[in-house]
Amino acid sequence: MTHTKPRLAVLLAATLLLGTAQMVSAQSSTMTGAMRAPGSSYIGLNGGPADFSRIGSGNGLYSRNDRDTAYNVAFGNYLPNQNMGFELGYTNYGNVARAGGNTKAEGINLSLIGRLPINESFNLLGKVGTTYGHTEVSSAPLSGLASGSESGFDWSYGVGAELVISPQWSAVLSYDEAYMKFAGGSAERVSTTMIGARMRF
Repeated sequence: MTHTKPRLAVLLAATLLLGTAQMVSAQSSTMTGAMRAPGSSYIGLNGGPADFSRIGSGNGLYSRNDRDTAYNVAFGNYLPNQNMGFELGYTNYGNVARAGGNTKAEGINLSLIGRLPINESFNLLGKVGTTYGHTEVSSAPLSGLASGSESGFDWSYGVGAELVISPQWSAVLSYDEAYMKFAGGSAERVSTTMIGARMRF
């Protein structure tokens, strides 16, 4: 399994976070508008496809379905400045068929987030953090895949873009990856590509 893609995603997320930190240090402390006020918070609702294609399928005797619909709800707060902060979220990755059974995953995520404004209406987003994941796997006899449930912390990261619609609302497109522990002791990547909305308060 190649690690080139996750390394590039982490590098991009880290670059965005570093860029926002440098921008914050160069900006004055006077900000205008509720959208740019220090300490602004948001609630986000997101949905889109989850990709399980990177996880194993046993001996390959059974057909598999690598995708389902994922849903996410998140709370974020840009403290102590308008471009860096934290996000706490929950993601249900759905349920896919593999090895003659089913695999489902969900997780709670805590991330350091960064926002790099391009103009008044468009921001690039990045985040790096950890996900406490829970997975459940059932499989057919002789499938070569372990059954059972696993839980635990592992790292996660993501990149995205935000389109500001109004002082209270914005639309978000995001790509995220999380390492999840599965029965048998393996930690595998599950990814999501989501669109959603954020309401600021």
